[in-house]
Amino acid sequence: MTRGAAFAVSVALVPLCSLTLAGPAALAAEASPTPGSGAPPSAEPEFTLTDERIQESSGMVASRRHEGVFWTHNDSGAYGPELYAVNEDGDTVATVSLTGAGVEARDWEAVAVGADDSGEPAVYVGDIGDNFQGGWPNVRVYRFTEPADLTDQTVEATTFTLSYADGGRDAEAMMVDPHDNRLYVISKEVSGGVYAAPETLDPEGVNTLTRVDSAPLYATDASFAPDGSHFAIRTYWAASVYDAADGVEGARIVDRVSLPESDQGESLAFAPDGSALYAGTEGAGSPVWRVPVDTGTGGGGDGADGGAGSGDTGEPDGGGGGSAASEQGPDPRTASILIWTGVGIAAVVIAGIAVLARRS
Repeated sequence: MTRGAAFAVSVALVPLCSLTLAGPAALAAEASPTPGSGAPPSAEPEFTLTDERIQESSGMVASRRHEGVFWTHNDSGAYGPELYAVNEDGDTVATVSLTGAGVEARDWEAVAVGADDSGEPAVYVGDIGDNFQGGWPNVRVYRFTEPADLTDQTVEATTFTLSYADGGRDAEAMMVDPHDNRLYVISKEVSGGVYAAPETLDPEGVNTLTRVDSAPLYATDASFAPDGSHFAIRTYWAASVYDAADGVEGARIVDRVSLPESDQGESLAFAPDGSALYAGTEGAGSPVWRVPVDTGTGGGGDGADGGAGSGDTGEPDGGGGGSAASEQGPDPRTASILIWTGVGIAAVVIAGIAVLARRS
């Protein structure tokens, strides 16, 4: 092969290399949910976080006890295990510092609301990130009763240790089902999964997380509607809303919404009335957008009653029970195999061209 021929083949391979070497991110963008029946997000944020201490807002949830208040926190950093109660103007109205056995700010990625052992509103903080891609043997969730008074205070939290049944993994999304107070963790992977904790968390032992469904590619947060009728999972690009009438496993998408472009979109919270999602991003002075969603009628509907699922399931009758996996386009596991197969093929061909060029 002449050098000219080798050069020509190399040029022809550029599109292939661009696709394969782009890796999961490019494919995830293709497979992420497309806009559904929900209204397009506003170009202007609903509010902006004003507290200079909040540099990496990785999770957000609406307070169950205080109207117009949201809980958020940093990913990690110098301020330690702190949560911030912010109002609808983005101002911090209270700072809650956590103490207790095992409490630390290793890699906080999510926050959710549920109930404590006595049934009182409680905040769950997910120390579930894993920058070593499953290298940590376990992760932790901290729970504290939501304060009745919004003042700066230190509270003792209960620590729950969790371990995945199928091996460690990175995660940034977590939610608690209002129906039964069961906690779910959603892994952040090409072949992401929804993992259920035991029905009752044990602070003394290790709680096993069991995969119950697939999840969108690279999920960065999740949230249940306060009435438990729906839940939503977001990625960097979009959010999918699911009908939770029959539980989390196998739940069907009833709406998909694009999210505003942001530096690193990682937080998601249902509005207290369930009519919208609040989507935030990391960064100093980060904006939070309010994005309307359409959950249909009667708790999501069946796709035939004019709800958001109508004609959006890919099935002839517009109904069915498609889960997160079946509604997200390409199978993530297949996508991963194709990506790395393509990378391998491209590397071998390019190496061959280089050898032939040197021999010419």
